Amino acid sequence: MNSKIKVLALVPSVYDTSPGQRFRIEQWEPILDKHNVEITYHSFEDDTLRSVLYKSGAFGTKLSEVSKSFRRRFSIISALKNFDLVYVFRETAVLGPALFERKIADSGVPYIFDFDDAVFVAYKSPANGYLSYLKFPGKTRTICRLATHVMAGNEYLADYAREVNKNVTIIPTTIDTEKYQPDYKRQTLAKTPTIVWSGSFSTVQHLDTLRSALQKLAKTEKFKLRVIGTPQYEIEGVETEAIQWRAETEIEDLQAGNIGIMPLPDESWSKGKCGLKALQYMALGIPTICSPVGVNSDIIQDGENGFLASTEEEWIVKIKLLIHSPEKCLSLGKAGRLTVEEKYSAIVQAPRVYQIFASVVSQNSLR
Repeated sequence: MNSKIKVLALVPSVYDTSPGQRFRIEQWEPILDKHNVEITYHSFEDDTLRSVLYKSGAFGTKLSEVSKSFRRRFSIISALKNFDLVYVFRETAVLGPALFERKIADSGVPYIFDFDDAVFVAYKSPANGYLSYLKFPGKTRTICRLATHVMAGNEYLADYAREVNKNVTIIPTTIDTEKYQPDYKRQTLAKTPTIVWSGSFSTVQHLDTLRSALQKLAKTEKFKLRVIGTPQYEIEGVETEAIQWRAETEIEDLQAGNIGIMPLPDESWSKGKCGLKALQYMALGIPTICSPVGVNSDIIQDGENGFLASTEEEWIVKIKLLIHSPEKCLSLGKAGRLTVEEKYSAIVQAPRVYQIFASVVSQNSLR
């Protein structure tokens, strides 16, 4: 297909602020552009809503700003006819039923639904409490059913979508391997190894599950813990540095780590995760340890390109092994990097996304 494909991307967040869309549609855009795909972004959040939405309290302000965002979403519906395709990431609105998706389906313009989280599982956010119950997680089934094609971040999500839609393709979350470059020399020369965890205010509870393991390690081993994604975090007896996540320094902040960790609880919500943090560590050549939950067990082959750890004892043994073996760190780091290059890079996956876009548009033109 040589003609330009005009895509309206309905995304949750302001450009370059949300990890999910940054490592999917935003990261694929430069490659899609080479295939003559033109993307116009329209976010549900604006800067004002984003500044309050992920913090505790301010219930009234949040509802007021969400109402404004609904009005902005409605304003774009009349412009759908100017596009060949609509791309929906996760949902068109953070609250309420699949209202906009129904309108898109009725418009005759095909839409692709892309999701990288188990957004169909009820989840009470630490930041938003009971406001989370207005998210209507069950609407995800409707969104999948109405979509012309569904792109899912892993097999667990794809299985859910296949219950109501036969046109489902697994597109993993990807890394820009040109930007993410390993620094093996710096990592192997570190006198005091740094264990790095990256997440957010709402997922720091996952790191909490390793408190006891890290405290036990600190009694016999010298290391630092770097926590990215929350400005305050402490573990008694463990040297800890907490910093806020920033897009502009994300790679630099991660590169300070010598060991990357991604603990996850074995529950429905976690099974929808697409291993982004593990892939970031691995792309930078940082030896990675993950809980064997969901896609993590597909990304990592234990002992070959990273480690999997289920119990507290396994976490302690495997972290200790990496602290004492620069050689193992280097071999796992290089194998992890190769895994990302071969299977989880934007260079590999974005052309597959283009083929889906082109196929959907082509089929719609034949109607």
